[in-house]
Amino acid sequence: MGKDVIFKLGELFSGPGGLALGAKQARVRKAGQTVRVEHVWANDLDPDSCKTYARNICPKKPESVICRPVETLILDDLDPIDALAFGFPCNDFSVVGEQKGFNGKYGPLYRYGVRILNLFKPKWFFAENVGGLQSANGGQAFRKILDDLKSAGNGYVLTPHLYQFEEYGVPQCRHRVVIIGIDKTLGRAFKVPSPTTKHNPKSARVAIESPPISKWAKNNELTKQSKKVIERLRYTPPGENAWSSAIPERLRLNVRAARMSQIYRRLHPDKPSYTITGSGGGGTHGYHWYKPRALTNRERARLQTFPDWFVFEGSKESVRKQIGMAVPPAGAKVIIEAILKTFAGVPYRSVEARWSLEKQQLEFFNEEALAKAA
Repeated sequence: MGKDVIFKLGELFSGPGGLALGAKQARVRKAGQTVRVEHVWANDLDPDSCKTYARNICPKKPESVICRPVETLILDDLDPIDALAFGFPCNDFSVVGEQKGFNGKYGPLYRYGVRILNLFKPKWFFAENVGGLQSANGGQAFRKILDDLKSAGNGYVLTPHLYQFEEYGVPQCRHRVVIIGIDKTLGRAFKVPSPTTKHNPKSARVAIESPPISKWAKNNELTKQSKKVIERLRYTPPGENAWSSAIPERLRLNVRAARMSQIYRRLHPDKPSYTITGSGGGGTHGYHWYKPRALTNRERARLQTFPDWFVFEGSKESVRKQIGMAVPPAGAKVIIEAILKTFAGVPYRSVEARWSLEKQQLEFFNEEALAKAA
């Protein structure tokens, strides 16, 4: 029996550790060997996210979580890695917002991932962002990012794809671009893993109630709702929002400029949740299908596929932000296991990537559909 094949993982913009948890859970066995991923270091600028990551991902090595702005990292001080993950900030690429792309504060931060690729030349990388990335700056931002990633290190064979995570065991309609890069000198060909729950997605009810959340669970505090919000929610059918025709006129929102589909929208118990977000004011917290209240953070965490033992550090609003910004561990696990199978030479079912070399664009859904899902 041979030794385990271990990929040493570094992570930028790591958040609370959703991607890292998926990576830790990913395992491939072949000929008596286990192919797996091992945490080496992670970086984020949010103190609570760093504490959460250290507590759950590397409790015996908390110093490996470097809590500081990526712009201030001393790259030469980082330990060598042969795998890199970075969910570079999506604020400037989201279709919900101004979509500043490279003209915003966050758009250019992907370049720090490129610097790591040039320094360590890892065998593979996992880059993640929102679906709106493909249209930022008139589509030029995405092409520039792909060009820079492709030419970094020894050069990478890229597989960009829009993953609909409800098709991969996540009880949530969360659509994200994931770019997998494999060192072109290694002769490996990554393929997009086939969906696992395309025809039987996990519902919000199953995620939240099976099994019930223990009364001892952390991060499960209720949000106090006003009497008017409670009354409005009582009239709102599952799956509908604050503009439902079932709501009396006196309880409807007096907003004419925009009618966002998420405002006071209740979950549908028999369908995956809509996208769980990390920020936003009243009406954006996600709402239970029959209880007239906002979801708790633990319920949000379940919709993101975090196990109940995974404890988030910080205030209730900080925890909400961490959960909403995270990569769903279950989705990350499926993709990373496909990477490990690629290197182990283990066959797996795959689908065509939503990327057309001829058209030089991602074959996404239309912008309206993306906006509703984001």
